[in-house]
Amino acid sequence: MIVNDTKLPDLPPPSSTSGVIGWLRINLFSTPFYSILTLIVGYLLWSTLIPAFQWVFIDSDWVGDSREACTSGGACWVFISVRLDQFIYGFYPEVEYWRINTLFALLALLVGALIYEGTPNKGWIALFALTVFPVIAFFMLYGDSFGLTLVETHKWGGLSLTLVLALVGIVASLPIGIFLALGRRSEMAAVRSFCTVFIEMWRGVPLITILFMASVMLPLFVSEEINFDKLMRALIGITLFQSAYMAEVIRGGLQAIPKGQYEAADALGLSYWKKMGFIVLPQALKIMIPGIVNTFIALFKDTSLVLIIGLFDLLAIVQAALSDPKWLGYSIEGYVFVAFVFWIFCFSMSRYSQYLERKLNTGHSAP
Repeated sequence: MIVNDTKLPDLPPPSSTSGVIGWLRINLFSTPFYSILTLIVGYLLWSTLIPAFQWVFIDSDWVGDSREACTSGGACWVFISVRLDQFIYGFYPEVEYWRINTLFALLALLVGALIYEGTPNKGWIALFALTVFPVIAFFMLYGDSFGLTLVETHKWGGLSLTLVLALVGIVASLPIGIFLALGRRSEMAAVRSFCTVFIEMWRGVPLITILFMASVMLPLFVSEEINFDKLMRALIGITLFQSAYMAEVIRGGLQAIPKGQYEAADALGLSYWKKMGFIVLPQALKIMIPGIVNTFIALFKDTSLVLIIGLFDLLAIVQAALSDPKWLGYSIEGYVFVAFVFWIFCFSMSRYSQYLERKLNTGHSAP
């Protein structure tokens, strides 16, 4: 009898359970029902995506300066390229485009610095982005100071106006929502009642109604010396509307914090604001990152509703371009372009929120 005490090498897994074949078998063809469902879905995707890909890329026209250049029968992206400046800058004077381009570059630099992990002094950069940058953006866009030409807000439009509405709404609604959430959980009856009524009132009314009210009724509640233009009215309406939704998201995070955290902060003798600022809110905000970003994404998409009060955001400016007799019949290209731009921004926010979740360990997964 021969005994071999040498450990034999592990055999490789069967080919049917590893590699591409194994992945297909486990995820797409694990049961007869899933196999049939996979074939049906595959056929639907093949029959729709292939023609769409051919229309968008293969048979499309990209170069030209008029509709006569669109002769292939596919998508006419010449329409987008010819109107691209208007889609980005709206009715902003062409000689002043450099002001918007400068703000775009500064915004991209700030976002990149905040995303890059090796950036020092991120706290100061974030503070600059939230406080100083909006002031710089206002004076750059509006002008009438520091030697800049006045550009009234009714000339703003396109993607630049969409970003103004979204960024102002995001920056302003978050702190207001935090105070409303804290107020709704306050032990002071007057504060709690005021915050509850405010939240429920604004959440119970559609945004389109809020915009109408902000445009028509807001001037009636201020003195005649104060003149709010349409953009300012829209910003106030959007901010207050989103603050109510943000408050409920944050309140859910506050309720998810164990009671022991509150009691531990009280045992340390911390004041209410120190307890909230150093103990409770940091934990609640980390937990509510998905809900907060989801609210931001909804706000970004809701900016398209400002068309009803005469503001030409990206969607509105594209719709206006479609009524040009020179470009009739290219509405699909216009709406596809708008959808792609909105998807880029919304997808970027979604991916960044997932990055923050992984970095801050908000998943609370078991080791």
